[in-house]
Amino acid sequence: MVSSPTTLTAAGLARAIRDRERSPTAVVESVLERIRERNDRTNAFVTVTDELARETAAEAERAIADGEPLGPLHGVPVAVKDLDDVEGVRTTAGSLLFEDRVADSDSPFVARLKAAGAVVVGKTNTPEFGLGTTTDNRVAGPTGTPFDPDRVAGGSSGGAGAALADRLVPLAPGSDAGGSIRVPASFCGVYGLKPTQGVIPNVSRPNGFASHTPFATTGPMARTVEDAALSLDVMAGIHPRDPFSVPKRNAYRDAVDRPVDELQIAYSPDMGTYPVDPDVRDVLEDAVSALERAGATVDAVDPDLGHDDEAILDAYYTMATVRWQSLLDNLEAEGFDPRGADRDRLRPYLVDLVLEADEPTTREYKRADVVRTDVFDGLQDLFAEYDLLVTATVGTTPFPHGEEPEAIDGVEIEPLRGWVLTQPYNLTGHPAASVPAGSVDGLPVGMQIAGRRHADDDVLAASAAVERRRPWHDEYPE
Repeated sequence: MVSSPTTLTAAGLARAIRDRERSPTAVVESVLERIRERNDRTNAFVTVTDELARETAAEAERAIADGEPLGPLHGVPVAVKDLDDVEGVRTTAGSLLFEDRVADSDSPFVARLKAAGAVVVGKTNTPEFGLGTTTDNRVAGPTGTPFDPDRVAGGSSGGAGAALADRLVPLAPGSDAGGSIRVPASFCGVYGLKPTQGVIPNVSRPNGFASHTPFATTGPMARTVEDAALSLDVMAGIHPRDPFSVPKRNAYRDAVDRPVDELQIAYSPDMGTYPVDPDVRDVLEDAVSALERAGATVDAVDPDLGHDDEAILDAYYTMATVRWQSLLDNLEAEGFDPRGADRDRLRPYLVDLVLEADEPTTREYKRADVVRTDVFDGLQDLFAEYDLLVTATVGTTPFPHGEEPEAIDGVEIEPLRGWVLTQPYNLTGHPAASVPAGSVDGLPVGMQIAGRRHADDDVLAASAAVERRRPWHDEYPE
């Protein structure tokens, strides 16, 4: 019996298409059919680009017939987060203000995916302007995890995570300014990597330096580590319009097959300060043993980040609030009035988070930079001795829509972001991935693996080692 293209990995599809065992047009039709049948379940896609996908697939088929050189993702379907632009396709950013906006060019990483032969099949859901660790907006509504659609998929790349876990598409890059790749990867049981800052270019205008504070970057999301590495190879590399972009240092796909017996790994489920549910801890204890069985040295540690989780979150909010206020300034420059006449068109969550927030003073902003420096130094001290740090990605499992946790294991937390362990790496720029670690009562748990800056290959190698020892590919709901 021939398997459906929707069950195959991106790497498997690319090989089958190159070997003429699969047709790009047939692959795309299978994907579009599955999206039609299942998208109502999770609300992963905001826009499905049927016509564009069919045209691109037909071009891919002609290239094969004509014997043209084929890119590494030739004919492979991909979804794009609805914060990023695809030429001729609307980019709503989850906002009523942009409900009908159509992009006139591709985001740089989208252009690179297309040049590698990928076929864009649609746009995935995101909270308004990407502000949120869950995915909901007034354009498309909420996105749920395929493991239980009544529970959140995480955010802000929740649509991407849900689309992958429901096998609607094999590749769906996300973006991450505070955990927006890793949180949905954890809640949807898929793999997501926030690479070192600058590895994938981010060309933002009018402020070309907007990705700096806190660090924000695009990153690969997929069902397998190999697929993530393959797409990272395509998207990575310096860009003349991104002041933080860096040259590509190596082939990330090669790291997937690399042994890990020489890696020194530090393990701290709570990163020394964050509350983590006991059931999540139990899953992590079991999952981290896979790295030991693969030959790595794993030591339990108690990291010193210089501050507790509340102080780190306060510093993050100080920086993020300035960034979010700048977003509203940009909207005003485009002719909107988010602080006045258009205020009611914004999601109440965003109004509370930004418009009702106290604007930090310059002194508070610079004090947050001191906290950021202490976190950076604490991680650098640890990475002077260890190659990687393994923790929980999220301190809890997916929760019902609108029921953000107010406590974990009896410890009160800030309900919007106090349950994630991802923000330190957005303050410092280190690479960090969420790897499926197991489940609690049928709900997925993610394990966060972080490494030295520009050692993304170490993170990928360790992630692949976990995948080989504890494969998760048969755990997705049907």
